[in-house]
Amino acid sequence: MGILNVTEDSFSDGGANPDTETAVRNALAMIEQGADIIDIGGESTRPGATRVNAEREQSRVVPVVQQLRAHPAVEENGVLISVDTMRASTARAAVEAGAHIINDVSGGLADEDMLEVAASVTTPDGQSPQLCLMHWNAESFAGAEGYRYHGQDIVEHVRDWLQDRADAALAAGVSPDKLILDPGIGFAKNPQDNWALLGAVKAIADLGYPVLVGASRKRFLTALRPGADGQPGTPESADDATAAVSALSAHAGAWAVRVHKVAQNRAAVDVAYALASGKGPEVDETWRARRTVT
Repeated sequence: MGILNVTEDSFSDGGANPDTETAVRNALAMIEQGADIIDIGGESTRPGATRVNAEREQSRVVPVVQQLRAHPAVEENGVLISVDTMRASTARAAVEAGAHIINDVSGGLADEDMLEVAASVTTPDGQSPQLCLMHWNAESFAGAEGYRYHGQDIVEHVRDWLQDRADAALAAGVSPDKLILDPGIGFAKNPQDNWALLGAVKAIADLGYPVLVGASRKRFLTALRPGADGQPGTPESADDATAAVSALSAHAGAWAVRVHKVAQNRAAVDVAYALASGKGPEVDETWRARRTVT
């Protein structure tokens, strides 16, 4: 899942897609690099973020969804379009424009209408969207802050919380085969919480739903390669660690990984698949690695 933030203030790529044309071009580049899903967000949830209004969010997201759904590369490659939103109105508008997935980082709690919309809205070709529910324990949903879990088993807490949200979605009419769960790496969690949850992908998948892992460029990964001042590095400094997380998560049974840099994470997932299946591409015995000679 390639991240396409059409925002000014996302922590890593804010401002990288200042208009629809640029966003579509960057999405197509991610598809060429191996993305199976493009996740389009019109509102930042970085720590300290301020929410934008619904009209602005939709003006950023919907045109990108429309243009991508109309592009031959999307259909030819079987690419799914996801909308990253906590608003039911934006989810409805994006799905009606062609989005296949609603990715709600609030787990359906930021907008009381989200679950009903996910259960009732359809794409132009009459398909019901998938719904991804992420764990984020917070009193209000803006920046990625929230509760801490002192004395609690974070894995047990997240599993129980996600099961409750899945049950709520089912009660609202969402089909069980449309649900995806996300442990919410980096959202109201300390580094040790994040590492524990990454080690528990299989336990979360045992709930019976596909699991999305979104650890790309998060601060706990940048801490692995601190800067000269000893502080966590830049978001980009975590790209290698992100690829390692992608490989390990895929091998543990994650359904998808949500990332900024598609090519190296595509390779990481492909390695995990080859290991799990014991099968990779055939290579002609007469073939030799290409070298550039100067």
